[in-house]
Amino acid sequence: MAIIGRVEGLWRYPVKSMRGENLNEVFLSFAGVYGDRLFAFRSAAKPKGFPYLTGREQAKMLLYRAYFRHPIKAAQPPNLAEAEAMGPGLNPIPGDPADLVVDVETPSGNVLSVDDPALIKALGEGLGQPDSLTLLRSERAMTDCRPVSLFSVQTAHRLSEEVGIVLDKRRFRANIFMNMPSTSGFAEDAFVSRTLRVGRKVIISVLERDPRCAMITIDPDTAERNAAVLSTVMKAHEGKAGIYGAVLAEGIVRVGDDIAVVDQDVSSV
Repeated sequence: MAIIGRVEGLWRYPVKSMRGENLNEVFLSFAGVYGDRLFAFRSAAKPKGFPYLTGREQAKMLLYRAYFRHPIKAAQPPNLAEAEAMGPGLNPIPGDPADLVVDVETPSGNVLSVDDPALIKALGEGLGQPDSLTLLRSERAMTDCRPVSLFSVQTAHRLSEEVGIVLDKRRFRANIFMNMPSTSGFAEDAFVSRTLRVGRKVIISVLERDPRCAMITIDPDTAERNAAVLSTVMKAHEGKAGIYGAVLAEGIVRVGDDIAVVDQDVSSV
């Protein structure tokens, strides 16, 4: 088992495309980070295969701060300790919806419940179809492709150099930010088809590199766009930055936990 780095940051996004939460620990389930992308807004103007309103269409979504009203209850499944204590370690149940209520702080400082019609009205401004949005809730994280995303801070530094501006890592909206001090960026690409252990218990199978879209062009603090960010990733890195994985063993992950490779490369097997 070779340690390749440590967990530098942990993020979850209670509402798809809104500002995320920076946490000291998360429960990583088969479906992804507990509470991640629990809510999203469906747009009737979007294709059925990807019906969500995102920052691609409404960049100001990133300025809305979504957070759980009961953060302690939203931290992990309610019966986690009891389930883990029953051999061989049973899968916990999802939390009650009443424990997973989300509030949203708007850019102007108002706080609205995620299901408040006033929030939908605000998000629809300028879209041309203000009545086309509806709220979705799912027990499974409404991620774009895979349950969990990983991204090294060294890759953010590398792209900053290539683009010529300092890029906030939050542009890349990963769940797990990795610190890999012995690398100069994009080293995570080498872990595709490998298996990682994060912390004491969590096992992640790395499935693919993360294909990027216009979301990374949006500044997380101003919502201003910079097309050069995506252009650089497209030209220099095949349009990909970071990695996607599937969770094979659930558990708690904490900032500072070791990340280790626990198998051989299986891509040529």
